[in-house]
Amino acid sequence: MKIAVYGPGCANCRRLEQQTRDALTSIGLEAEVTKVEDVVAIAEAGIMRTPALGIDGKLVLQGRVPGAHELATIIAKVRDGVR
Repeated sequence: MKIAVYGPGCANCRRLEQQTRDALTSIGLEAEVTKVEDVVAIAEAGIMRTPALGIDGKLVLQGRVPGAHELATIIAKVRDGVR
């Protein structure tokens, strides 16, 4: 699983990255987590609000930072093909 955290490096972007890592740990899942801070790449991905989260090339969240529990649920649904 590849997870991308999109954002220009703001506090909420860093928080989303940490919450994502915490969520992965809580469900015992390993994933490649990358940060995308380039504004052109963010725009090309169709993101209108940051921070945003993409999983395996699909945008699953933008414009907010949910808690680790909600993120774990989102990640698990994508992993299981539910979302």
